[in-house]
Amino acid sequence: MRILILDGHPDPDPARLVHALADAYAAGATAAGHEVARLDVARLDLPPLRSAAAWEAEPAAAVAAVQAAFTAAQHVVILYPLWLGDIPAALKALFEQVMRPGFAIPRGARGLDAGLLRGRSARVVVTMGMPALLYRLFFRAHSLRSLERNLLRFVGLKPVRWTLLGNVAGADAAKRAGWLERLRRLGAEAA
Repeated sequence: MRILILDGHPDPDPARLVHALADAYAAGATAAGHEVARLDVARLDLPPLRSAAAWEAEPAAAVAAVQAAFTAAQHVVILYPLWLGDIPAALKALFEQVMRPGFAIPRGARGLDAGLLRGRSARVVVTMGMPALLYRLFFRAHSLRSLERNLLRFVGLKPVRWTLLGNVAGADAAKRAGWLERLRRLGAEAA
């Protein structure tokens, strides 16, 4: 399977857990014979869009390269830390730039099943400081549900599966090792 790993942590510091999780998923997938491409938001310079005209315009070469990676993928893995209850702004800017009319949705599309990225599945991995169960039950995973419903499913990616990792700041080495092994297994299964 062709897998695109989108590391959505905006901090390029290699000590960030999200980067290690992306590495673990890639290692598991590669060892199982899957083809892996990776994009790191921290290394991309994609500013947010500021107008509808900019969204409708032809994308810059850097955006077209990211679109090509999405086109080639059969499975997309998106990893990010929960920031202020949502995805980081740099990851949001990437989605704004990439998911344009003519690429992710038809130009002028009004239907709910108009996504041009159909036939691809997705896994979203979210790290957070709070307990994952609290985020899921009390906050109802609001930002993750929004990402799934309003973007990923809208452009055609399904199924969309979640992995929520909570209390990451206080996790000991054994807990982190368990998370990394879990991501390795998911990578091997391309799930």
